[in-house]
Amino acid sequence: MVDAGAAGPAQLAPTEHGRVLAALALAQFICSFAGSNMNVMINDISEDLDTTVQGVQVAITVFLLVMAALMIPGGKLTDRYGRKRCFLTGLVVYAVGALLSAAAPGLGVLILGNSILEGIGTALLIPPVYILTTLLYPDVSSRARAFGVVMALGGLGAAAGPLIGGLITTVISWRAAFVFQALVIAVIVLLSRRMDDPLPPDPTRPFDTTGAVLSAVGLVLVVMGILAADNNVWLMIALLAAGALVLWWFFRSVRAKEASGREPLLSLSLFRNRTSNLGLVTQNVQWLLLLGTSFTVAAYLQVVRGYDAVQTGVVFTAATLGLLATSLSAERLARRHSQRTLIMTGFVVTLAGVVVLITLTGSLSTAWAFVPGLLLIGLGLGVMLTPSVNVVQSSFPEERQGEISGLSRSVSNLGSSFGTAISGTILVSGLSKGAYAAAMITLAAIGLGGLAAAALLPRETGPRNTRAS
Repeated sequence: MVDAGAAGPAQLAPTEHGRVLAALALAQFICSFAGSNMNVMINDISEDLDTTVQGVQVAITVFLLVMAALMIPGGKLTDRYGRKRCFLTGLVVYAVGALLSAAAPGLGVLILGNSILEGIGTALLIPPVYILTTLLYPDVSSRARAFGVVMALGGLGAAAGPLIGGLITTVISWRAAFVFQALVIAVIVLLSRRMDDPLPPDPTRPFDTTGAVLSAVGLVLVVMGILAADNNVWLMIALLAAGALVLWWFFRSVRAKEASGREPLLSLSLFRNRTSNLGLVTQNVQWLLLLGTSFTVAAYLQVVRGYDAVQTGVVFTAATLGLLATSLSAERLARRHSQRTLIMTGFVVTLAGVVVLITLTGSLSTAWAFVPGLLLIGLGLGVMLTPSVNVVQSSFPEERQGEISGLSRSVSNLGSSFGTAISGTILVSGLSKGAYAAAMITLAAIGLGGLAAAALLPRETGPRNTRAS
């Protein structure tokens, strides 16, 4: 086994170390930005491309879904082709998709560029971000600091996406927002030139193509089933049942491969770690809350209250500031409190924010009514995003980081897809105060499940200064 510390930050010059972390954090930023910035372009895109709010919702959801469906195969490919190569390939594919989206003449091309190509690029580049961060930072405290920076930029991308996207859309055009993404990708490529891969690639490593197809198809069917809920209940049931059947087929295929000594796409042993399983649940629910809230509030502000892209983005500034304040304090918080405590606290504060958001916006018509609730939601999410990732990544040794990183990011992005699909399905059924409140209440109910999972984490999942085993 290669020592995780051998290529660690101590071996790098400060400037090189800074460039590597900046590249990884910016990569997470731009992918999170892509998942939320379109929320404030709903009206502009639908008018320019002659489509509907539901059509834009489909484009947003498909992007998140492609990421979730391909993240596990993407993580597995890092073992075979190397983390840096997959990272750079993903950046190039993403940039092509962004430029194609900027020139899209219709919804179909937008879906191809934004939803498909950017989704594939993200699935290739995000697993290396988490693998490299885990390998380059051997102890919990330094890893918390690094993940704090990565998650802060990721949270900033998701929370500030509406503001940044709104400003670009209003001042220039919604198409310029995709050009902005391509320019950020160019900066990341430049920062990545001196990046080293701590572990050598293994070209002989097998790849489970059948498993990759089955897992992707199963996840797509499940999310499409949720999206179909507002059109046809029977179609929803059929799609969900088909998705469950394909996923059952996938896990049966995995079990058969393991029994015969072959390497599957995803080892079932990953699910035998109770701490990791609970951490994955909290990750899924956190991103469901973040993207679900973003889509719900953005759609309500634009369609019901008639806000433009900038006004909508400004409202989200409260969530952005809250998330940044707590995410950037990740290392200090990790030294003082157990990760279980931080995750539970994050859920409590976030759920309190949802309650405040529903209460104030239901009784007040001013934009200020959104600020206290969104601020609390941002603070809560910032507290728990980093420890949830740390809990999962630290549960496995170096040689399994490709697998667990792919699974971890797939679960998180599946949460993003569920958040957008669930809230969007409720809203599309009737954009009104009642539908808005129903969507937020549904997200809060799911958030209670995340809190329950966090409460079951072992109490010793706390501040330690030990190497990952």
